[in-house]
Amino acid sequence: MTAIRHDWSRDEILALLDLPFADLLARAHAAHREHHDPNAVQVSTLLSIKTGGCPEDCAYCPQAARYATGVEAQKLMSLDAVLAKAKQAKAAGATRFCMGAAWRSPKDRDIPKVAEMIGAVKSLGMETCATLGMLSDTQAHVLKGAGLDYYNHNIDTAPEYYGEIIHTRELQDRLDTLGHVRDAGLKTCCGGIVGMGETREQRAGLLHTLATLPAHPDSVPINRLVRVAGTPLAEERELDGFEFVRAIAAARIAMPASMVRLSAGRAEMSDELQALCFFAGANSIFYGEKLLTTGNPDTERDLALFDRLGIHAMQVEVKSETVHADIVDPCGAETAAA
Repeated sequence: MTAIRHDWSRDEILALLDLPFADLLARAHAAHREHHDPNAVQVSTLLSIKTGGCPEDCAYCPQAARYATGVEAQKLMSLDAVLAKAKQAKAAGATRFCMGAAWRSPKDRDIPKVAEMIGAVKSLGMETCATLGMLSDTQAHVLKGAGLDYYNHNIDTAPEYYGEIIHTRELQDRLDTLGHVRDAGLKTCCGGIVGMGETREQRAGLLHTLATLPAHPDSVPINRLVRVAGTPLAEERELDGFEFVRAIAAARIAMPASMVRLSAGRAEMSDELQALCFFAGANSIFYGEKLLTTGNPDTERDLALFDRLGIHAMQVEVKSETVHADIVDPCGAETAAA
C-alpha cells in the first residue's frame, strides 16, 4: 500500500491540480480504491445547537452578528431537543452526529452542558463530533472525557489568503486548537472552503497546509462556498464544478487514508457533479435538510442517488466508553456560575 506522506511540497500539490482532468481522476480513484471501499460513504448529520450571534467576521458566514443575513441569534438548545434530533438522524441512517455552536470559543460554563449532550448522543450508539470554535487544552480534554470522538476546526483557506477572509482571529489560533484536540486524543476533522475568490495556487496552499499537519486530519471536509446574501462573499462568482472536483481529487491523493467529506454546497450540485466527486475520492457527506444555517440535499434525494450509483452508507461500530463525570466541569462551580 502507498505510504502516507507528510512531506508534500506546495509545488507538488499544485502539479496535481494542474494535471489533465482524466489523469487526475484516475490517480485519485486509484488512491481511493487502495485505502477505502470505493462504494461506501460515511453519513453524518450536523445540528446547530447554538445559532447566530458570532462575534467573528468570517466573510462567508451567515452566523456573524455583524452581517444582516436574517439569521437570528438563539440560545443553546436544550439537552432533550438535541437528543430528539440525534434520534431522528440515527433513524434516517446517520452514523455520526455533529453539534455546532456559533461561538468564537466556548466559555468554561458552556462546556458541561455540551459534555452532557455528547454523552447522551454517544449513548445512542452514534459517533459524536462537535465544532464550537477555539478550544483550550483543558476544554479539549473535558470533551474527550465526555465521549467526544471528533472535533471539527477548519483552517478555511491558504495561509496567504486567510487575511482576506477573516480578521478576528489568526490562522495560528486555529492551528493551536487543532494541537489541543490532537493532544487530548480526539480525532480531527479539518478542511476548508473553496470558491472564495482564491486562485488555484492558493487552493494548493490550503491542501498543502492540511497535508503537512503533524497528523493528517481523520476527516477532511471540502466545502464549496455557499453565497449568502448579506455576507461579503454574496456576489462571489461560483467556482467551476470541474475545479471543485480537482480539489477533491488532490485532497484524496495527498491524504489517502483520510475521509474526504463532500460538505457545504451540495444543495447546488447536480447528481452528476456529486458522482464525479465520489469517483475522485469523496467518501463522506452530511445528511439531512440543514447544514447549520444553509440548505442541504434531503435524505430522499441522497438515498436515490446512492441507489443509482450503487453506493451504500458505511456502517460504523461505536465502542461504548465510560464518561469521566469527575472532569466534566473544568472550572468549578464558582466560575461556572459566573
